[in-house]
Amino acid sequence: MKKHVFSVCCITLLLTCFVTNTLSAQNPSTTSTTNPYYWQQHVDYKMEIDMDVNTYQYKGKQTLVYTNNSPDVLNRVFYHLYFNAFQPGSEMDVRSRTIADPDRRVGDRISKLKPDEIGYINVTSLKQNGKKLHYETVGTILEVDLASPIQPGESVTFNMVFDAQVPVQIRRSGRNSAEGVALSMTQWYPKLAEYDFEGWHADPYIGREFHGVWGDFDVKLTIDKDYVVGGTGYQQPDVKIKGNKKTIHFIAPQVHDFFWAADPDYIHDTMQVPNGPMLHFYYKKNLDAEKLEFWKQLQPKTVALMEYFSSHLGPYPYKQYSVMQGGDGGMEYGMGTLITGNRSFGSLVGVTAHELAHKWFQFILATNESKHEWMDEGFTSYISDYAMNEVMNEGKEQPNAGAYRNYIFLAKSGKEQPLTTHSDRYEFNQAYGIAAYSKGSVFLSQLGYIIGEENLKTTLKKFYNDFKFKHPTPLDIIRTAEKVSNLQLNWYLVDFAQTTNTIDYAVKSIDNKTITLERIALMPMPIDLTVTYTDGSTEDFYIPLQMMRGEKPTEATIISDWAWAYPTYTFNVSKDIKSVEIDPNKWMADVNRDNNKMEQ
Repeated sequence: MKKHVFSVCCITLLLTCFVTNTLSAQNPSTTSTTNPYYWQQHVDYKMEIDMDVNTYQYKGKQTLVYTNNSPDVLNRVFYHLYFNAFQPGSEMDVRSRTIADPDRRVGDRISKLKPDEIGYINVTSLKQNGKKLHYETVGTILEVDLASPIQPGESVTFNMVFDAQVPVQIRRSGRNSAEGVALSMTQWYPKLAEYDFEGWHADPYIGREFHGVWGDFDVKLTIDKDYVVGGTGYQQPDVKIKGNKKTIHFIAPQVHDFFWAADPDYIHDTMQVPNGPMLHFYYKKNLDAEKLEFWKQLQPKTVALMEYFSSHLGPYPYKQYSVMQGGDGGMEYGMGTLITGNRSFGSLVGVTAHELAHKWFQFILATNESKHEWMDEGFTSYISDYAMNEVMNEGKEQPNAGAYRNYIFLAKSGKEQPLTTHSDRYEFNQAYGIAAYSKGSVFLSQLGYIIGEENLKTTLKKFYNDFKFKHPTPLDIIRTAEKVSNLQLNWYLVDFAQTTNTIDYAVKSIDNKTITLERIALMPMPIDLTVTYTDGSTEDFYIPLQMMRGEKPTEATIISDWAWAYPTYTFNVSKDIKSVEIDPNKWMADVNRDNNKMEQ
């Protein structure tokens, strides 16, 4: 490491918003003896479900064993009842009708649902260790008062009886989708809310995504015998047929969600990933001939995608993965995904790549999608863009260049909110989408610019290996990158995620052999710089950011640090200058590239 020219005082107040994240992410099942904060709750579900495919109503029995691995005494618990969102007057309905730019898939459709079209989950009985409980349904949340507190380390059994109705397919879940899939069953059962070091996560279902408790699922589904069914879990061989119905038994170990889809007209194909899981594909036989062929061509591409993600992130830990036609676009779930199937081939592969990448960032790492949506969607977008570039031979120099364009558009729009914004609290859906998908993707790309591409690759693998099945937080990715790079990086998390500060560096002047640069916007960055001399030669320079306390691996000429508080930076070169350009490879999300280059 070179000796730094300047010394500065660090302003620690910038850490305030992430103070709670200084605790480590939790262990999947037990309390650590060395760190009392390193824990995670555990829940096991046994469910028996009887579905009537004519009325779209079903009855359920649920036995749930909940283990309190926290150091806290729990006096209440909460369940999610997601289907209750699909009722006129629900928070999802009202929010969709009052936000300036509603999701076109939702619009005002919920407000127009008839009683036999709405969704609901009604809990008719709930007991704790055999004792009846008092509970209240409040929108999409079931608030439960316990018969006795759950002590640290204690396991309790909840027995529930419920009945439910599948809504007309509007958002993710539902019946009779636009493409004719009979049942897209996601977030369909009473699901215990997560409790972690931040407390309960009993968020209402308004429009965004999910967070769940790790555990094992044992599900017996009784349904019309002509329906083809797939989803989370390994189907057991003990299928029982009685009359016109069959009962299918699924076992799903170590998951935080359970989905299924069913249709009498599904085609079911399989393809084995070498040294990996069995892939299952479910799609409607009434697709036109071209689309049916696309679904066949998708299968080897999905094998290649699975191999790409396993190589670049870490091994996929389950024995199967299912790609199923259903839902309203693309959405990831346990061991599989629902996607719409009436697409061009490129779109079909693209949505599969994105949803498959979610298995690592949403399902196995499982960040809290309500609070840290940019880690889930953004990191998924980043890696799936690179996977598509390779698997589809796209030949792009910067596969996620579109993410940079989108983010810079948002940053200049006046509508940007910090990435710390809760996913339901964005003023505009567009701002949410660009922040979560594009700015989250840029976060990783730009991290590679800061610490070096090889360090970023190592960071992603270490992050996955260290935090799989542990619900990591934003600080965990930064601390992982610090350990890999031996650089100080909290400033990056603070500025890029907690604020809407932007990056704008400029070449201010060239005076003979003297170059002066200027920081115009507030966000600090290290600087890659290329100088072209009048003799036609070029020289790359690297200006470390002083608060990083080090430099990334580089072949460029390393010169003195730039302390953030100094608005300008001047240095000399040995030859006559033709031009100077900041960040010629465009890995920095500079909101004004017009001032990045100057000719003399």
